[in-house]
Amino acid sequence: MAHIKLLNEELPGIVGLLNYRPETGKPLTDLAEVLLRGPSSLSSGEREIIAASVSYWNGCHFCHTSHAAAAAAHLKSGLSLIDDIKAGLPQTPVSDKLRALLHIAHQVQRNGKNVTEEDITETREFGATDIEIHDTVLIAAAFCMYNRYVDGLGTWAPGPNEAYAEMGERMAHVGYGKF
Repeated sequence: MAHIKLLNEELPGIVGLLNYRPETGKPLTDLAEVLLRGPSSLSSGEREIIAASVSYWNGCHFCHTSHAAAAAAHLKSGLSLIDDIKAGLPQTPVSDKLRALLHIAHQVQRNGKNVTEEDITETREFGATDIEIHDTVLIAAAFCMYNRYVDGLGTWAPGPNEAYAEMGERMAHVGYGKF
């Protein structure tokens, strides 16, 4: 049960919070839509991996598992991707560029000031553009906020990965704020 009385206690994680206060929920879902599904040279699957990774590092089960399920839907990889993200993607073939961007995202998740010129230079050497670096930092920063919103209000989350399959498909193929 959330720390506050939600309008619909059956809605898990951020979904219940967005429903509780639509006037703040809309800008939050609009931001997620642009960051994760809008035009980008990074695929939506790659951007969902960044969001899911940051959420895992922040210990936000709902956000990690739902965004990892969305990544799995985009990449058609199966729900095993959820646990592979937790392990650092040893079983999932990803580019060196994405691994470098994930390093930057992890630095942002810890403290934005942890991102160094060396991190940026290495990421560029793997082919990342300035806009990809920008968007990675913004995804990481936004998901730190989303994770703290979800966990700070004590929302509930389904446990098993399989419970997120349908949600991941909807997020990937329908979008955010369109549940």
